[in-house]
Amino acid sequence: MTPFRASLREPAAVVAAVVWWLLIALPLGVCVGSCVALFLACLEAATRLRMDHPEVLWLLPAMGGCIGWLYWSVGKSVELGHNLVVDEIHSPGGGVPLRMAPLILISTVATHLCGGSAGREGTAIQMGGSLAGGIARLIPWLDRSDVPAILMAGVAAGFSSVFGTPVAGMVFSLEVLAIGRMRYGAILPCMLAAVVSDQTCRAWGITHVHYSLAPVLAATAEGQFTSQHWFLLACAVVGGGLFGLTSVVFTTFTHGIEWLGKRYVTGTRSIPGAILRPIVGGCLVIAMVQMLGTRDYLGLGVTSPDPDAVTIVTAFRPGGAQAWSWWWKILFTSVTLGSGFKGGEVTPLFFIGATLGNTLATLTGAPVDLLAALGFVSVFAGATNTPIACTLMAIELFGGENSLFFAVSCVMAYGCSGHTGIYRAQRIDTPKAQASPASVDMAPWHHGTP
Repeated sequence: MTPFRASLREPAAVVAAVVWWLLIALPLGVCVGSCVALFLACLEAATRLRMDHPEVLWLLPAMGGCIGWLYWSVGKSVELGHNLVVDEIHSPGGGVPLRMAPLILISTVATHLCGGSAGREGTAIQMGGSLAGGIARLIPWLDRSDVPAILMAGVAAGFSSVFGTPVAGMVFSLEVLAIGRMRYGAILPCMLAAVVSDQTCRAWGITHVHYSLAPVLAATAEGQFTSQHWFLLACAVVGGGLFGLTSVVFTTFTHGIEWLGKRYVTGTRSIPGAILRPIVGGCLVIAMVQMLGTRDYLGLGVTSPDPDAVTIVTAFRPGGAQAWSWWWKILFTSVTLGSGFKGGEVTPLFFIGATLGNTLATLTGAPVDLLAALGFVSVFAGATNTPIACTLMAIELFGGENSLFFAVSCVMAYGCSGHTGIYRAQRIDTPKAQASPASVDMAPWHHGTP
């Protein structure tokens, strides 16, 4: 083939690929965006009902038993949740069952209705992966090699619509699969699905919380930093490291509680362990509420009708969080998710990071809103090993004026979190540091059974 003919065929192949992915990503984005809108509406209604009727907290153990029974009876094939989606992307096998979407939606709403401390991103990702797997099975002529890209597009669509961050959703789906590697071959379907899903969710009337940050003082005309800039940069470096270590604590607690529950709460002849563990977890959550005398650490924790409550929103202003709010949210969420309740980890990670940032700002005299924003995204970056996606999320949520500080903090958190992460199916392609072969081989410990 002559170079001239080759140059003509390359653009034609690109156009064909764009059309092909448009035909797949557009309906996928509409389906995922619509389902996430339904999920967020149900979640809002459940949270409102719990706020209006605080006594439903006492039903948490019984609800945990129902969730455990539901997955024990009909959901064993999807019990791995988002790790199943990631595994299928790495090594396509049996596919992602369509039943994952309704099961995770129902169980997550039930968890929040009775006060479980959980998030929502895991639900959106599982719904996106499940619907993507269902669409892939409807296309009989689909090349098997395209299935991972479709599943990644489903992940991007779910993440984008649940947080209203399409750019971060696209990059997250590429970055979360393996530490040190991004699959750019799927960037087109991920981008299309993320944008369409976000806009579809918004078209259903779903709105997202907006945060405002005061811009940092502008640099000099020559672009040089002032002493205030250097101080804030130091806060981003040190704070980012602390945020990364905090993500390790959260991950270790959550996986450790799960391991302890499976080892010691094995159940009886009449009550299997899968049903008994969330019952015990629900009792522990109630006990912690009674011990602390507050319900600030239940549910998502984004907002609250109580003006004195600690929430993610209040963490952005002075006095909006207590010194140990981040620690209590770690315990509540670890017990909830580790015992078998359903939901995501990311919104609790936002809470943990924002309240820890609030505490650090109080200690250092740095701007509270900036440190809360850095913690918001950096604990997430450390727990998921996705510093680029988290930096872009910060820009989408908080604006680009402080992008340098966001990037520095997220990268520091990523580096200080080691090879741990909330997603066990995440692989290590390139170690974070040039370590000896022995130390690299130790890294997968956290991605298996503790």
